[in-house]
Amino acid sequence: MQRVLIAGCGYVGAAAAELFQEAGWEVEGWTRTGPGALEAPPGCDLRAIDVSDERQVRAAPGMFDLVIHAASTRGGDAAAYRHVYREGARHLLERFAGAAFLFVSSTSVYGQRMGEWVTEASGAEPEQETGRILRATESFVLERRGTVARFAGIYGPGRSALLQRVLRGEAVVDPNDDRFVNQVHRDDAASALYRLGSDAAAIGIYNVADDLPLPLSECYRWLAERLQRAIPSSGLAAASRKRGKSNKRVSNARLRGTGWAPRFPSFMEGMEKSVLPGMDEHSF
Repeated sequence: MQRVLIAGCGYVGAAAAELFQEAGWEVEGWTRTGPGALEAPPGCDLRAIDVSDERQVRAAPGMFDLVIHAASTRGGDAAAYRHVYREGARHLLERFAGAAFLFVSSTSVYGQRMGEWVTEASGAEPEQETGRILRATESFVLERRGTVARFAGIYGPGRSALLQRVLRGEAVVDPNDDRFVNQVHRDDAASALYRLGSDAAAIGIYNVADDLPLPLSECYRWLAERLQRAIPSSGLAAASRKRGKSNKRVSNARLRGTGWAPRFPSFMEGMEKSVLPGMDEHSF
């Protein structure tokens, strides 16, 4: 039986764990807080191990055929990025040197500003220090024949930054500063991890995004109409963005070439079928 370690078995990682288990893999998940931190699939072993702590990683028992580095800083600063991503990758690669390795990165590494389509061959020169740390981690992983999955913004049941802003009245449409947003449903992100992790030929960089990048204003207006809320008023956009001042459309063509296809090809479809039915506003 093949064994996979999902280091960072959280919102997406737990969903991926279920897919691996269904395919007959033995799954171990790591979180910083251990069992009780999430609803993991039955039979998935959970351990409280912080990938940024070299001693904990070195002392971890067992060996794996595949290691997925999906740990998150949860919006941390550059120092947190360095510890969790760069050092975490080093610790895992040194401890499990014989395993296939998959690193979860972000499409925030693309700094393009003109709304152009970007592929894995496009330049990735982020302006923010956090993005530069991700790029350095990617290079480190790729030099060791690992695979990089660049995730677009993740949404799904109980999680959507755009929906949260609309519900809180914080969404603003600025006609002079609109931009494309690239997103992927949690379940599609999880299936991408399974597809890439289970395919030995899937080496290199893969964008993980849905089929339809959308203007931010279109997402806000659709949500406001769907929820029967006032359309967000025009005004100055927030000065800072988590993904910087980039404005691009991320292509998923290479990932689709592996046989992967999103269950939710667009943000609207994912929200309509998976998030909004039975929504509890207090969960966002």
